[in-house]
Amino acid sequence: MVETLAVFYAAGTLLGVLVASEADLDTVGRVIAAVSVAIGTIGTAVLLLVRDRVPRRLLDALVAVATVVVGVAVLVPPQAPTALAIAWLASFAVVDSCYFFTPRAARAQLLLAAVCSNGGLLLRGDVPVWTVLALDCVLVALAVVTRRLAARASGADLDPLTGLPNRRSFDDQLQQLVRGDRAVSVALLDLDHFKEINDTAGHEAGDRVLLRMAEEPLRVLPPGAVLARQGGDEFALLLPGLTGAEAVVVVWRVCDALAGIGLSCGVAQYEPGESAAQLVRRADGALYAAKAAGRGRVELATAVRA
Repeated sequence: MVETLAVFYAAGTLLGVLVASEADLDTVGRVIAAVSVAIGTIGTAVLLLVRDRVPRRLLDALVAVATVVVGVAVLVPPQAPTALAIAWLASFAVVDSCYFFTPRAARAQLLLAAVCSNGGLLLRGDVPVWTVLALDCVLVALAVVTRRLAARASGADLDPLTGLPNRRSFDDQLQQLVRGDRAVSVALLDLDHFKEINDTAGHEAGDRVLLRMAEEPLRVLPPGAVLARQGGDEFALLLPGLTGAEAVVVVWRVCDALAGIGLSCGVAQYEPGESAAQLVRRADGALYAAKAAGRGRVELATAVRA
């Protein structure tokens, strides 16, 4: 995602430079163009230099900021064709969000892209409404096609309901991490009394809880964390670079972010020499300890004895 977003920002920066070079821009137009170029340059530099360390929330914000900048920049050039070329940059945001974001976030980004590009073009007054509607049709088509391609490309590794990595994907990533020399912790998260929700409120209510579980924690997870659905009402959290104690703090943040949803959680830190399966078993043991202690709590597995 980082590289794709960097291309988006680089393209916007280049287009901003070209627009700023027009001789007939007024002072306000030159200021807007200069600010757009500055934002694009800084965004590109941050994405290329920081790469995988960019927090997910910052990536989401960068896509939204770029989309808003596109809507404002549409007002700058005096010629309508140039304005349309700028508006087309919104397609980058749509493709990026539909491939990498959750379905809800992708829909929000598509709406933002349409509002910003439409608003800018219509405020100009020299772009026909049918042209604006044609742009909307293309944006929607790109969103649908990109979402389908993303599903086909990663469907084997994603849970169909939540869009999170599934057990196989989680296991593959865990296997890679335990071969390294960084600290790694695993957490298993189980929804308390989930069967009662399905039995009393119906499966649709249960699905809504699962979707909340897939989306809310992303706001508080550190960069590099992987949240996966193991199946049913059980989720797994992969926390590279964190010790067991640090992972417990993160898991409690997840619990706080899911107000109204009870969670029992077990955490285990990787010990040198143990397998990925052994690590998960220790986390599972801590999970059962949390349930036995009354649920709604986080337990840390004891270290492996030599």
